[in-house]
Amino acid sequence: MPPFRCNGADVQGFTDIRREGWVARLPVGWRPYALLARLDRPIGSWLLVLPGFWAFALAAPSWAEGLRLALLFSIGAIAMRGAGCVVNDLWDRDIDRRVERTRGRPLAAGTVTPRQAIGFLALLCLIGLLVLVQLNRAAILLGLAALLPIVLYPLAKRVIAMPQVILGCVFSWAAPEGIAAATGQLGALGLVLWLAGFVWILGYDTIYAHQDREDDAKVGIGSAALLLGTRTRGFVALCYGLLVGLLVLAGWLAGLSWWFLPGLLPAVWLLARQVITLDIDDPAHCLRLFQSNRAAGLAIAGAFLLGRL
Repeated sequence: MPPFRCNGADVQGFTDIRREGWVARLPVGWRPYALLARLDRPIGSWLLVLPGFWAFALAAPSWAEGLRLALLFSIGAIAMRGAGCVVNDLWDRDIDRRVERTRGRPLAAGTVTPRQAIGFLALLCLIGLLVLVQLNRAAILLGLAALLPIVLYPLAKRVIAMPQVILGCVFSWAAPEGIAAATGQLGALGLVLWLAGFVWILGYDTIYAHQDREDDAKVGIGSAALLLGTRTRGFVALCYGLLVGLLVLAGWLAGLSWWFLPGLLPAVWLLARQVITLDIDDPAHCLRLFQSNRAAGLAIAGAFLLGRL
């Protein structure tokens, strides 16, 4: 692992920050903001928008409208995931300096000041607002309702043992909002799809949390990894089992054809592989399993589309 700079000193250790690739080709002054918004790691934006893709695959009235909504939600996911990261890093900059994986983040390392971060946050929120007003009234109201848990999530790890519950509420929000954007109402389908996203996120973020397990214990913050420990595999299996059941229910509520069921098998295999191969003592492996949920989420959307043919 190459060293990175933190307050002027070279630091060696495990980190998921990527300073190479396209970020390295940005103007020097832009690079810390790209890292602050996690643009070097688009997996978070993918996981935020994928429940919305599920909604459009299930309920969009036409291909053209589904593609329009998918584009809008993708732009909004990049902006709002970036905004959430800025809020998180503003709250956590002192903690981040004490955690190996996060001490190179721009606010923790001092390459972006809090005032600069707040200005960047305002720009990201403006982009999100411009996307939101392109949707119908029901979707706009749901989008505005998501702001409070987004702001409060960074505090959750300080007061509850399993902050992944709050993250699950936030990161699955695109599902009910997507149903509302596609149909003009929420309904049972939106709620079932939201629950499916919720348990999916509980599972994959518990895997992700094992990267920071020892550091979280040192700084005294809550984590599903600390709460569950060696019981993690069983918990993730339970979450993914509930996910599959809720997806089947969503397909039934949407009136999908039977082709949806065999179409879901690739996603089931990808999820099962995470449970089978999980090694909670290997941070890099936990990160790879977490990242594999992009493929699983896309496979779920594909199964929904197959059921509408």
